Amino acid sequence: MDTQDTSPSVLLFFDNQRFIFNAGEGLQRFCTEHKIKLSKIDHIFLTRVSSETAGGLPGLLLTLAGMGQDGMSVNIWGPSDLNYLLDAMKSFIPNAAMVHTHCFGESIDGENSMLFGPQVNESIDPIVLIDDEVVRISSISLRPINNMELADAICHSNASAKESSVKPGDIAVIYACELPEIKGKFDPAKAAALGLRPGPKYRELQLGNSVLSDHLDIMVHPGDVLGSSSPGPIVLIIDCPTTFHIPDLLSKQSLNCYYVDSGDIAQENIKSVSCIVHMGPASVTKRAEYQKWMKKFGSTQHIMAGHEMKNMEVPILKSSARITSRLKYLCPQLFPALGLRSVNQTNGLCLTSDGSCEDSSSIHCESIPAENLLKFHLRPYSQMGLDRSAIPSPLNTMEVVNELISEIPEIVDASTEISQFWEGNHLICLDDSVDLIEELLINKKSSVLRSNASGQVAAACMSDLSCPDPRQNNIKNHSDIPTCLRNISRDDMEIIFLGTGSSQPSKYRNVSSVFVNLFSRGNLLLDCGEGTLGQLKRRFGVSGADDAVKNLKFIWISHIHADHHAGLVRILALRFQLLKGVPHEPLLVIGPRQLQKFLNAYSRLEYLDMQFLDCRHTSEETINSFLHGQSLGESFYSEHTNKKDDISANQHFDQCNIIQNALDIPGSDVVDTSTVLPVLMKLKAVLSEAGLEVLYSVPVVHCPQAFGLVLKACGRKDGVGKFIPGWKLVYSGDTRPCQALIDASCDATVLIHEATFEDSLQDEAIVRNHSTTTEAIGVGTMAGAYRIILTHFSQRYPKIPVLDVAHTHNTCIAFDLMSINLADLPMLPKVLPYLKVMFRDQMGLEESEEILDGVL
Repeated sequence: MDTQDTSPSVLLFFDNQRFIFNAGEGLQRFCTEHKIKLSKIDHIFLTRVSSETAGGLPGLLLTLAGMGQDGMSVNIWGPSDLNYLLDAMKSFIPNAAMVHTHCFGESIDGENSMLFGPQVNESIDPIVLIDDEVVRISSISLRPINNMELADAICHSNASAKESSVKPGDIAVIYACELPEIKGKFDPAKAAALGLRPGPKYRELQLGNSVLSDHLDIMVHPGDVLGSSSPGPIVLIIDCPTTFHIPDLLSKQSLNCYYVDSGDIAQENIKSVSCIVHMGPASVTKRAEYQKWMKKFGSTQHIMAGHEMKNMEVPILKSSARITSRLKYLCPQLFPALGLRSVNQTNGLCLTSDGSCEDSSSIHCESIPAENLLKFHLRPYSQMGLDRSAIPSPLNTMEVVNELISEIPEIVDASTEISQFWEGNHLICLDDSVDLIEELLINKKSSVLRSNASGQVAAACMSDLSCPDPRQNNIKNHSDIPTCLRNISRDDMEIIFLGTGSSQPSKYRNVSSVFVNLFSRGNLLLDCGEGTLGQLKRRFGVSGADDAVKNLKFIWISHIHADHHAGLVRILALRFQLLKGVPHEPLLVIGPRQLQKFLNAYSRLEYLDMQFLDCRHTSEETINSFLHGQSLGESFYSEHTNKKDDISANQHFDQCNIIQNALDIPGSDVVDTSTVLPVLMKLKAVLSEAGLEVLYSVPVVHCPQAFGLVLKACGRKDGVGKFIPGWKLVYSGDTRPCQALIDASCDATVLIHEATFEDSLQDEAIVRNHSTTTEAIGVGTMAGAYRIILTHFSQRYPKIPVLDVAHTHNTCIAFDLMSINLADLPMLPKVLPYLKVMFRDQMGLEESEEILDGVL
């Protein structure tokens, strides 16, 4: 896999076994894209225990847990700090996940419990992890050496000084994969000369057993009739993540047997390495000392899979890139250019030990960059070597557009008509022409759209819900632009959907994440599913994504299900790295209490540089009391200690859902105001910096401790000094339609509401505590929301969900990487009919191949 928006992984596969090395974010999407069956994976090996190498592990384990009747089992191997990761994930991984962990090496804290093998140091042989008739896999650990004192301690075998400096997450692992020797060819002529008849004894000799001759009184040994055996192929997976790991790598005696010119090993004991996959970043692998070390392996094939080693001309997720290219052609205003750019490579240059570059003609070791689906055949021997046949071809945007025009010729006029919406004044008033446009386009292909009959079922389900104010029973005229949008600038707020699918990623939709761009006032993340960082890079480019992460004001997480937060630690770890040496405050993370347990446990592996605030402490009552300087008083305690509130006691909860039940974690409900108040003070300061008046979380009906979010911007004054109220953004998270969210969404400028299921699957929506499309639109209509944006669609319809034609005058469907500027809200409903035309042949089509492979 390329490594700008995902982490590199290597798959070692045999007829009946699969071994995968590293499970970074994006692995599951990549496997879905290329039809790599996750159920075939037997073992997962981690070269390090970090968000970079294991960011995709939570989602992968949950997917495996949902396969079959009892879930699929998997073995996970890693250094001793793997225990920290698995302990942290207990907060949201159900017991049904059949996970067998195997930790090896010396524990960081000096304890010897749960260790797989003997203690590791630089003088002993590798730890053998797997040894069967297929492959022998062993590990060699690397430790960072980051100061002269430590280097001196190592030279003098002062192990205690070395151990004291190593922290969890610092250990890297080299994996040596050795296949059995290739036995020599059986020679029937020699067997006959030794008095053997063709038959079972031939096989015994081929198996390595001696037999008695049929005609001569002698024993015939395998060496008498077999040609010379050839050593089995060897593959090394080497992850040297930092320059501080290089000294330990260069001094590893356990690698001497693989060097062609090792003076310490007899020539007959030298093992020839067929292939080495280098997973370290270019800043490490291009250094002079590293390149010189690579030459020790002789003619070995070196494959460079680390960061910055691969040109990004070929998207990792080609299906998603194709859809985005089509959407960009149709409406570039909502789907701007893709962010990934080619990476400048330092060809011909090598970094010296002090970080400078020099001519590498005499030092450079010949290698090739890794590519997606590049193969190296190990057997049969005649086919050993590189195989590029499966490498995806570059994505030609022009070909994608021409293909679209060929399929749907009217898309050319559609693109032209959409561009006219943005001509002149951005804030044109909508009129009846909206309905006329919709009818004109829809009637042409009415066969692909559903009738409104199913909407009657959803309406009946919502009959118990009411408008926030009984006097507002009439649906608003949505051609009236809200006051908050008058003379709005394009640098006020922009909503970017990074993930719009539910449960698990698919080829076309990533899992939940919404990026709120406040431009000069910073950025926000609402939910942070796996792959959020990769989506930021696809939208903004590599450096732009780094800037977006550095400028985050806070991250808000709706609930504990992994598809809403599995990408969080990767974002937090990257932010800490980017801001090293720069004065900054820990990032505020607002989420359910179960999330705090996970983050606290995970922080033993990586420093996350964050401050946590429980969603329960950001209710409307609490926030209003705090912002107005009132005492939190008894209401604060009663609000957060009552487990029997209406929402959590709601019978909509699916008592059969193992994941929901597993997340109702018991714990103390005593609220320590001395701890909460300082964090609320920080929240107040952050909101002020972001130009926000208020933030509060709303309990919703999904799983225990599930919330929606309300954000209100500060008001402003127009050119004549007239006060203009700020915009209001509401995000539902995952929920059934509920009165609390309707009340909170009253007069929202934008309501982002989940619409997991189409209307015909309402029973399933009720069981799983989700909403149908008509129900989601109904919530927004009853709340008087100006614009309703539907998201979190079931992955059974990965391209476009089924949507009724009624009540779409103020509604739009979200797609991954869709960017909606606040100034463009008036035009939003006009685009929806054109989107339906573009996907007219895909509406209602299930892509069952991906769904059957694992659905939570």
